[in-house]
Amino acid sequence: MSELRELYQELILDHSKKPRNFRVLEKATHKSEGYNPLCGDRITVYLQIEGDTIRDVGFQGSGCAISKASTSMMTDHLKGKTKTEAQKLFKNFHNMLTAEGGAEADKDLLGKLAVFSGVSEFPVRVKCATLPWHTLRAGLEGSAQTVSTESFSTEWTAG
Repeated sequence: MSELRELYQELILDHSKKPRNFRVLEKATHKSEGYNPLCGDRITVYLQIEGDTIRDVGFQGSGCAISKASTSMMTDHLKGKTKTEAQKLFKNFHNMLTAEGGAEADKDLLGKLAVFSGVSEFPVRVKCATLPWHTLRAGLEGSAQTVSTESFSTEWTAG
């Protein structure tokens, strides 16, 4: 078990030090900002959506290793997904970290994102890991309001 935990930590540290898709997306059709006032994480998520499909995604910002790695891995995982698939990923990721309503996460659906399951043991870090996902959701919904970890909602209103 400790070898597996070390592998997960390495993956998170790798994405934190060398985040994928860390760029302003020039052809973005959607943009959203997120902020965690407890630790100072700030991110902007850029989406290029064609029809119902996320063609490209990028992000900019600063934050702790967990929020940066979560954003990096989220952006890698979302390319080519539909809005419905993104919604399903959001719910599964959120359930994995919060076990909200006793819901189980589909770790097969999450793939490498399942490395964040250990974050649930550190409640103060759950908001760090979920900030990019709530920011993504706001972008897909077209919200111009900055997402704050202090006002997260788990309900997805986008169709």
